[in-house]
Parts: sequence; C-alpha cells; structure tokens
Amino acid sequence: MKYVPLGRTGLKVSRVCLGTMTWGTQNTQADADVQIEYALANGVNFMDTAEMYSIPPNAESYGKTETIIGDWLSRHSSRRQEFVLATKIAGPGLSYIRKGGPITGESIVSSVEASLKRLKTDYIDLYQLHWPNRSTPHFAKHFPGDISFTDLDRKAQSAQMLDILQGIDKCVKAGKIRHFGLSDDTTWGINEYIRLSDQHGLPRVASIQNEFSLLHAKDWPYLIENCVHEDVAYLPWSALAAGALTGKYLGGARPEGSRWSYAQRNGIFRDTPHVEKAVTAYLEVAKNHGITPAQLALAWCDQVDGVSSTIIGATSLSQLKEDMAAFELVLSEEALKDIMTVFKEYPVPF
Repeated sequence: MKYVPLGRTGLKVSRVCLGTMTWGTQNTQADADVQIEYALANGVNFMDTAEMYSIPPNAESYGKTETIIGDWLSRHSSRRQEFVLATKIAGPGLSYIRKGGPITGESIVSSVEASLKRLKTDYIDLYQLHWPNRSTPHFAKHFPGDISFTDLDRKAQSAQMLDILQGIDKCVKAGKIRHFGLSDDTTWGINEYIRLSDQHGLPRVASIQNEFSLLHAKDWPYLIENCVHEDVAYLPWSALAAGALTGKYLGGARPEGSRWSYAQRNGIFRDTPHVEKAVTAYLEVAKNHGITPAQLALAWCDQVDGVSSTIIGATSLSQLKEDMAAFELVLSEEALKDIMTVFKEYPVPF
C-alpha cells in the first residue's frame, strides 16, 4: 500500500480510503466487521463515513453507519490508533436532520458530540462538511444555467463560513476533532475557507472529497490544480460512478440489492444513453487489457495527477478485494491511450 500526505495535517493516509455508506442498509454489522478487518490487514489506514449514512438517506437510516463503526470500535478500542477516521456533517435540506437547516458553528459543535457518541471514540481525525449551505454544481447541476452564481449573497455566505470555522475551532481546541475538510464544494469554496482561516487564525481546510470518475471528471483540471498548489488533499468519491462503470447496470439491469435498486434522493441521474455507450466502450478496453472494468476505472482514478486517496465502497468482501487490487496496478501507456479515446468521445455523459 502507498501512503500520501493528507494536506498539511502531517497525517499520512493510504491511497485507498474505505468508504462505508452501505453499512446499515445494504450491509450488516457482520459484513462491516469483515471489511474493516480486511482493509486494515492490507494496509488501509483511512476510513470515511458520515452522520447521514447509510445510503440511500432517510430518517430510519440516519446514523446507522457511524453506529456500526462504533460497535466495532467498542470491541477493538485498542486499534483506534491504526486508522484515520473521517466523518461528515450533513448540509441543509433534510427535514429530519436539524429540521433541514444550514450548517452553523453551533450545529458543528452539537453534531460532533453526536457523532462521537455513535462512533464510540474520543476524537475524529477529519471532520468534513458533507455539502455547502449554498447550491453548488454537483449532483448533475454542473451544466450552464442550472445554478445562478450571480444571485449569491457572497458576504452572507462568507459570514456563514466564518461561523462554521469558529465552531470547528472550538472542537479542535477541545480535542474532539483534529482537522476539517470539505465535500461537494468548489474552487471558490476551498479558497474562501483558506482566506478566512488565514485572516482569523482558524483551522485550515485539509481536504475535499468530490465525485470523480471516468464518467464525471469535471474537477479536472481546475479544482484539482488548486488542491495541489494549496496543499488540499483531493479525495475522489464514486470512482465507479455509483457502480455504473462495473457494467452491472447495462441494458437497464438492476441487480437485487445493488445501489440503483433503491430509490435515490437525487434520482438515478447517472443513467443516460451516453453513459450506456461509454460504459460499454470501457468494458471493451478492460477486456482487451486483461483486467476487470472496476479495476480499470479505479486504477485510472488512482493515476490521475493530483488525486490523493480514492474512497471505495463495496457490498461484499469479494468486491472489496477486487477493488483494492486495482491500486496495485500500473496502467500501460497503451491502456491509457485506449481509455482516453473513449473519454474524449464521451467526456460528459451525465
């Protein structure tokens, strides 16, 4: 396993981050125990979760994944030092979480306390904002006209961000979180947090996790360039495009128990005719180079300049083994050329 810096935190994390969002709906406690043990035994020292999980989110699934991790930690408390534990506070819009209200400094403090109780740990290594208070060009809102940036009250948003940083600072000083990061944010969001941190002597953003894959690479190159030069770790999530890049949804298939067999909060917006064509082509590339489609997609993501650690999730141990093996691969120049041929034909399939 290879390890990389987590921004300027001084922490080193594995190139593979164990995602956990299926634990509690698609996976049981026993499944999670097996995945944790396998990941740790094979060099993974980075685990990501969120108060909102498990997925798909609803009032019944809220907090289940943190509780599952906490159950494991309650039985293995001496192993807490073996990994960097990351979790997230949900942004606005979910009525059953803080009545759908925005993230505030006050909600940071209370939500950290609640996560610590569920996780059964004294501290969180990386506490992330799951999505911003403002609308951002994520979750299929990245096409021109979907969001009006000129309508945003910049001063009001900046004031909210400062309040959030002050809440984070309280938690850092109390020893309850060590570092903070962003998720589903933009270049402006990163830089405004950095500006406010520098101006007010508050904790600096360490990382950002955004959706990034062969089917959804809008962060390349501008946001990733910004991360590299500002020492902000870039953590892709959904490198398999919610499973689409494995090919299991081709032809409208919905395997029982798979993610797309559940109702989705934002709909299955990744299911488009162009995705069908792109995935079919990527499957052929994988076949020609003797690797699985999942390994092709993950190895490509891992080799993108500027990517720090890729968050992967699996619903079975066999899937986890297959996915982790991808990070031992080095794609040949020929394979990369073949991938780019498909990529250029379908650059924005959803």
